Amino acid sequence: MPSQPTPLPVPDPARLTLDEKASLTSGAGDFVTAAVDAAAVPAVTMSDGPHGLRLPRESGDGGQLDLHSAAPATCFPPAVALGSSWDPALAHRVAGAIAAEASAHGVHVVLGPGINIKRSPLCGRNFEYFSEDPLLSAEMGGAMVRGLQEAGVGAALKHFAANNQETDRMRVSADIDERPLREIYLRAFERIVRRDRPWSVMSAYNGVNGTPLSENSRLLTDILRGEWGFDGIVMSDWGAVRDRVAALRAGLDLQMPGTGGRTDREVITAVTSGDLDEKTLDTAVERLALFARRVTRAAPAERRVTQAPPAERSIPDAEHHRLAGEAADRCIVLLKNDGDLLPLDPASGSIAVIGELARTPRYQGAGSSQVTPTRLDTPLDGLRELAAGASLDFAAGYALTDTTSPDQEEALADEALRLASTSDTVLLFLGLPAQDESEGFDRDHIDLPAAQLRLLERVLEVNPRVAVVLSNGGVVRTAPWHTSVPSLVEGWLLGQAGGSALARVLFGVVNPSGKLAETVPLRMEDAPSHLSFPGEEGRVRYAEGVFVGYRGYDARRCEVAFPFGHGLSYTTFAYSGLRADHDEDRGTIKVSLAVANTGDRAGREIVQIYDAGPADSAVARPPRELRGFTSVFLAPGESREVTVELTRGDLAYYSEREGGWRVEGGVHRLEAGSSSRDIRQCVELAVTGDPSRLPLNGRSTLAEWLRHPVGGPLLMERFARARATAGNGNGTGVMDDPVMRRFLAGMPLEVICEFPQSPVPPDGVRELTELVAVATAGTGTDTDTDTDRSMK
Repeated sequence: MPSQPTPLPVPDPARLTLDEKASLTSGAGDFVTAAVDAAAVPAVTMSDGPHGLRLPRESGDGGQLDLHSAAPATCFPPAVALGSSWDPALAHRVAGAIAAEASAHGVHVVLGPGINIKRSPLCGRNFEYFSEDPLLSAEMGGAMVRGLQEAGVGAALKHFAANNQETDRMRVSADIDERPLREIYLRAFERIVRRDRPWSVMSAYNGVNGTPLSENSRLLTDILRGEWGFDGIVMSDWGAVRDRVAALRAGLDLQMPGTGGRTDREVITAVTSGDLDEKTLDTAVERLALFARRVTRAAPAERRVTQAPPAERSIPDAEHHRLAGEAADRCIVLLKNDGDLLPLDPASGSIAVIGELARTPRYQGAGSSQVTPTRLDTPLDGLRELAAGASLDFAAGYALTDTTSPDQEEALADEALRLASTSDTVLLFLGLPAQDESEGFDRDHIDLPAAQLRLLERVLEVNPRVAVVLSNGGVVRTAPWHTSVPSLVEGWLLGQAGGSALARVLFGVVNPSGKLAETVPLRMEDAPSHLSFPGEEGRVRYAEGVFVGYRGYDARRCEVAFPFGHGLSYTTFAYSGLRADHDEDRGTIKVSLAVANTGDRAGREIVQIYDAGPADSAVARPPRELRGFTSVFLAPGESREVTVELTRGDLAYYSEREGGWRVEGGVHRLEAGSSSRDIRQCVELAVTGDPSRLPLNGRSTLAEWLRHPVGGPLLMERFARARATAGNGNGTGVMDDPVMRRFLAGMPLEVICEFPQSPVPPDGVRELTELVAVATAGTGTDTDTDTDRSMK
């Protein structure tokens, strides 16, 4: 857990006027909060910027809708790419660099990271999110929170919660059952809040189960603060508040942006009329005052004292550009490489570079997170710089706008075909134009533009040695054409230094090590969310439950183009010796194995640990779920043991009936893989289940009685006693008959006891219930578990 600043004095709300209190709970402008000098509450300046700062050209507050006139800042790889690095330490460094730039510009809070789940490949904002998996999202997002806040800049963890589509995003209700809500959509938030202690959380536009997030007391107060212990402020997404007074009651502290005092007056009127308890307002004021002091006091001393104008502050642009390039190196995913077409030889051969995206790269998504880069590397320039002796020529092949006439399209394609037919190898850059994906709207499909697909087909006819390089913020369909190209590289959106990074990977200066943080389906119809996305008439039903992403594809045994966790290297790795050491007293599980580099290049491998729950699980579970991961860098021929440490709570599912996390007893299969569908090693681990929280009674089923650590033995003892007394003539041996036992398993015990031949009479059920209650009193069986404590 990151270190926390020394506790700050809490201002006495009684010393503030009602007007001053109300003013603190809304912005004073688009990206700045109100100050109350009399109470020593400073103003707080914020900036968009999950992957770099969106700064106003002039000092002061920036316009929220002005997305194209930001001052230069380093544009690091967006989350869609950074997630594929599977490298929390790298995310921590990137966040530290963003924090340094924020400090230099007088920014106290960076609005990010975004950790929402990629429920559907169609979500227009997927480029801002890390993964379809909550653990990977939590590890990458948590590292960014720590990187920002350890450097003295506040993080605003967003968008809380279930902001998984852009369609009707400001009104739609995400209707989610409790188990998937907890296991998939809240779990990353929970892990980061408990462990990394973000100073602020941003509530989402949408509602959950009919209640807007800004007014959702269950999520903002009961769960976020009550269960998880969050001690920062909750701010709204920009324009998300519909009822300022209701939002305050629910636990929202800060409405953003400012409304020119209009909603402040609504708060004042509500307090004056008695409609809003002033103590509720005072609580928000205390939190906001502490937050303002925390983020301004946490700033480096030179910034607090000198507050030099931005032009006079030193920002290491070149150093940050190198870091952006290093990050991009690790984000690139080699999806396919038949015949070792890649890496190319930079010293010989002729290379055709085709595709406008090689010359005019897409390096970030569109919307509120747009960054004006300090410089921009293009793939074409990077390739030319590294092509020592190889001949390298370029043809655009297609245009990035949708205004190209058929004649223009044909002319561009003809030029590309002439070049491809006379070259040894083709590097074909394909991807999504900016107008195809953005914050604010979802995609209609996941196909590449038709003109690009036509070009690809024609290029393959004249030269089969084609390596396709993709640029996209959301998953694109690669079927069926990926079977026809020898090599395929997923370049995502790589930030300002991504062009040079692609060149380094294509020429082998860097060995690719990225892994997919989301599944690439064969077709959109295969996606688990397909039939219930994006909903209708203001509601979207999360009908797939916990079967999101690879969990759903695997459960349906659905073929995919490329699975979650997949990514090749220019070398090969072998796994051996998997073992799991379970320390039940500490609640830890150490999973260890040896990884060997069996190829002729140094490389980095990401080892993924999955859990397959008990085969006889009482709940529907995916075939496997990611529980941990680690990476190892190995020289050719080198072998090293790696260890991934899990907690007992990592194996838990959320039981709606019992109202908490539960570990099922039985044999769990732990798997080590290079992807979710490339499992290299397995080991079985016997796990003792959590005792039930639910008190047993006559309505409990026979199966529930038998699973209970106290009730089960008591019931079996009664059955055995009745069998010994009466022999086998009155049906007391039914428990020995597997068919009859299964037939009775779902029946309440009080129903079974009404059968004439039941070995336990109705009065016996009441007696057994009382015995169980006495035996479990004070043991925590019905109130708390080690699993819930391990989640904290």
